[in-house]
Amino acid sequence: MRGSHAAGTLPPLRQRIYEAVRSAGQISRAALAKELEVSPGSVTPLVSDLLAGKLLREPEGDDLHHSGRGRPPVTLEVEPSRGVVMGLKVSDHEHSAMLVDLAGQPVAQATVPRGPGRSVEGMLDEVAALMATVLEGHDPARLLGAGLGLPGMVDHSSGIMRWSPILSGRDVDLAGLAADRLGVPVTVDNDANLLTMAELWFGRGRELSDFAVVTIEYGVGLGLVVDHAPYRGAHGHGMELGHTKVQIDGALCRCGQRGCLEAYVADFALVREAAVAIDGDLPPRGEVLEVLFAQAKGGNEAARAIFDRAGKYLALGLANVANLFDPRRIILSGSRMRYDYLYAEEMLAEVAGLTLNDPPPIEVNAWDDLVWARGAAAMALADATPRLLT
Repeated sequence: MRGSHAAGTLPPLRQRIYEAVRSAGQISRAALAKELEVSPGSVTPLVSDLLAGKLLREPEGDDLHHSGRGRPPVTLEVEPSRGVVMGLKVSDHEHSAMLVDLAGQPVAQATVPRGPGRSVEGMLDEVAALMATVLEGHDPARLLGAGLGLPGMVDHSSGIMRWSPILSGRDVDLAGLAADRLGVPVTVDNDANLLTMAELWFGRGRELSDFAVVTIEYGVGLGLVVDHAPYRGAHGHGMELGHTKVQIDGALCRCGQRGCLEAYVADFALVREAAVAIDGDLPPRGEVLEVLFAQAKGGNEAARAIFDRAGKYLALGLANVANLFDPRRIILSGSRMRYDYLYAEEMLAEVAGLTLNDPPPIEVNAWDDLVWARGAAAMALADATPRLLT
C-alpha cells in the first residue's frame, strides 16, 4: 500500500514517507529511502519533522532482531494515538462499522441489522446510531473522519450517489448529507472499492502494483488498482462489472435492465431460483442461500445446478476482466467466497478458454463480513492523511 492517490499522480514526499511507514508497519530510514527511490538526505529532515509533530515515532526495543555489527538501524512507525477514523458499510440486510487507529489497526467494531425503508435520511439515522455505538468508551473529539460505502454507482470525487439498489433517490449529495449528520468529514464510495482498499492496504494486494478485485455479495463488484492506487474511471464511479451484459434480453436485474452478470451470479439471483430447488419448506429469506448451499453440498442436483450455472457466468465475467485489463492478478474477495462452487476448479479452468492470452492467476480471499468496514476505514485514513499532515 502506497497511499490511495489518483493513478499517475504523486503526493508530496512528506506524505509519501508517512504512508510508506504506515504500510510497512516498521521501517528504517535507509529502507524508507530505498522504497521511495529518493536520497537518504531528502528523507532525514522530513522524518525529523514528522517525529517532532508526533506523527511518527521510534518504537522501543527495535534492535531486538539486529544480528549484524555496528549500531542497529533505528526503525520508524506511525504514532497511532493521534486520532481514529470510522469505516462504515451499508447493505441490503445489515450495516457494519469499524473504528481504526492511525496505524490502520482495529479499535472497535459492530454490526447491526438494517431497518425497514429505503430513504437516505433513514439510512443516515441508522449509521449515526451505529457510529455512536462503536464510539462508546472512546473520545469522539479524536475522530478525524469517516468512510462510507454502499452498493451502486457512487461518484467518489464529488460524493454524489448516482444510484443505489438499496436506497431511493438519484444524484444525492451523500457525502455532504453524511458529513452534516455525523459531524465529521465523510468520504463515500462504491462497496467494491472498499474491498479493493482492504486488499490494497491489508490483504493480498499489498505487494502488487496492479491487480483486480472481483467481489460477489448482493451484487457483483469490480475494483481495479493501477500503479498501487485505485482506479475509478473518468466519472469516479469505478467499474460496474455486475452490470456488464452477458445475455441479450436475459434475466431481470435490480438495476431495471436485463442480461446483467449480476442477475445470474449475485445473492438475489441465486435466492430467486431457490424456490424451485430447495427440498422442504422455504426458509426465511436471510437463510435461503445457506440452505441452498448446504443442499447442493448434500446431493440436491437442482440446487447444485444453480451454483454450477452461476459459476459458468462468473467464469465469463472473469475472462472479460482479464481481456479488458490484463491485471497481474485477479482476487476473488469477500465473505461469499465460502460458496466454493462459484470458484471450483472446473469454473476456473473455463476462464482460460475464454481469454485470448493466458489468464492472470486467480486467488480467493474469504474475508469475514467486517472487511467492508475495514476497507471503508482505509478510505477514511487515506482521505484524512493530507489534512493530518498540514
